Amino acid sequence: MAISTTITHVVLTGGIGSRLWPLSRKTLPKQYLELFDGQSLFEKTVARNENVSTKIIVVGNIENYKMTNAIMSKLNKHFTHIVEAVPRNTAAAIAFAAFASKPDDILLITPSDHIIEGSDLYNNALWRAIVLANQEYLVTFGIEPTKPETGYGYIEFENENVIAFHEKPDFETAMIYLKNKKYFWNSGLFCFKAGKFLAELEKQEPEVYKASKIAWENNTNGFLSYELSLKIPSISIDYAVMERSKDIKVVPAHFGWSDLGSFESVYDYLVQKGHPIDANRNIVIGTSLHTTFIGVKNCILIYTTDALMVLQKENSQEVKQVYQQLESIASPLL
Repeated sequence: MAISTTITHVVLTGGIGSRLWPLSRKTLPKQYLELFDGQSLFEKTVARNENVSTKIIVVGNIENYKMTNAIMSKLNKHFTHIVEAVPRNTAAAIAFAAFASKPDDILLITPSDHIIEGSDLYNNALWRAIVLANQEYLVTFGIEPTKPETGYGYIEFENENVIAFHEKPDFETAMIYLKNKKYFWNSGLFCFKAGKFLAELEKQEPEVYKASKIAWENNTNGFLSYELSLKIPSISIDYAVMERSKDIKVVPAHFGWSDLGSFESVYDYLVQKGHPIDANRNIVIGTSLHTTFIGVKNCILIYTTDALMVLQKENSQEVKQVYQQLESIASPLL
């Protein structure tokens, strides 16, 4: 068993953030919005992992690669940029990073649009994952739930052994998970050797492996072919590998975490950071115009130059339906 000293931070930047429309657009997805202590989530992600990693690979897409280049230039960070011509989900995105690495390199996979707090707890979890990755395990991170969340998948575990992965539950099931203490949120963070992941991908999803390999081998300065990319089956790393491999471990983590996947989570984060809030817990995002709420509670008003949305915080998941409706009519507001 080779012990790797090369730890590569793989940043996945392909998300659109449709549940955060109208703030998040195809032309400026949520990970690039400078809403968070004057920084973007992308910047925070790079900074958070720089003390652990020795290299950086960013896997993005043709619509956002210039934004990535601008930020990495500002940060004066050397990195490898892989630019997808068309989204093919996380199994392929991670495969590209693995093909760009040496087999014994450890890949620390992180989305670019998460908020993580508690640096010591986070770093402790990373180093534990690196130890397990060096033992040839594929490692995922479970986040201790703070509420009965229905928007996340869950990992059922015993110590560091995964018993089962569970889809997003209804509220009653989420309550059971919360009380049980053996069900943690599935974070979308991973750690493993590049070669180990590729071997498992080839075993579990040979079509994804083969088509991704061909696309990578024909890249031009990190840019992937549209035609070859279309031949890659679109499947997540969870379905392709993590839920099927026998060499899985979970690091149960206790750091503060949110994928900021809805305005409810953005609301909670901003209020925690001292964002203005009225007596009925209503907030405004995106404008300094005087705004008054009468007769409503827990509402969010989101203002942009070309769109205005008001929503009940608890209905935040329904924003995606608005996005899909606009998408169906090819609206320029996307």
